[in-house]
Amino acid sequence: MTDGMNPFRPPAPSLRFIPVWRRNFLVWRKLALPSILGNLADPMIYMLGLGYGLGTLLPEVGGVPYIAFLAAGAVCFSTMNSATFEALYSAFSRMQVQKTWEAILNAPVALDDLLLGELIWAASKAALSGAAILAVAAALGLIASPLALWTLPLIFLTGLVFAALGLVMTALAPSYDFFMYYFTLLITPMTLLSGVFFPAAQLPAAFQMIAAVLPLSHAVQLTRPLFLGQIPAQAGLHIAVLAAYALAAFWLALALARRRLLK
Repeated sequence: MTDGMNPFRPPAPSLRFIPVWRRNFLVWRKLALPSILGNLADPMIYMLGLGYGLGTLLPEVGGVPYIAFLAAGAVCFSTMNSATFEALYSAFSRMQVQKTWEAILNAPVALDDLLLGELIWAASKAALSGAAILAVAAALGLIASPLALWTLPLIFLTGLVFAALGLVMTALAPSYDFFMYYFTLLITPMTLLSGVFFPAAQLPAAFQMIAAVLPLSHAVQLTRPLFLGQIPAQAGLHIAVLAAYALAAFWLALALARRRLLK
């Protein structure tokens, strides 16, 4: 196989990803309100239900009320969920069921551009969900400092990570049922281990080691201090890890999509 045919060759996207992003945005805009409400439902239920319900039975966590501790985790959780669902179910529908990707590839758009457009779109949609939770947390008085505004670019980076990971699964999936394995074996355990609902320091040492390499952990460790008006410790390291996850997962997703679609 020549280098030009190697599916693992480096990505070579162009600005032609923008029409792909715009196409998805225009379709989403028709159903924007129910889409936003759907993406907000889960994290809002967790934040308000656990925060005000379970939170009244708990002492302060990390020196703050439990709902304030939970709010930062809810932003990351919402971002992860939105990016994951868009990169899995919606992208798979466009690829396999509606044949939208096939139609786009008949235009002068390369697969690299198409995948990048899908990635940026899923991250954009996730950023909107995360920002909505951030706004609710601010309205409830759960944010201690304007430093929390730095969460906005972090939300987008987190969306890129989980959109890229989702596209890997989409490129592998034979059907929608395949995605249940991803949620059961990765997304749910990651949510429980990454400090969203309780401090990861309370986990057994072996689970703390696992949590330390999970992308959601790095997002939470950046977001929570910002909510509390603090500069995150080792911020550069956490950002670098998230960026590495996003780049590596996108590269893998593109390679798998090349093998699947460009036979």
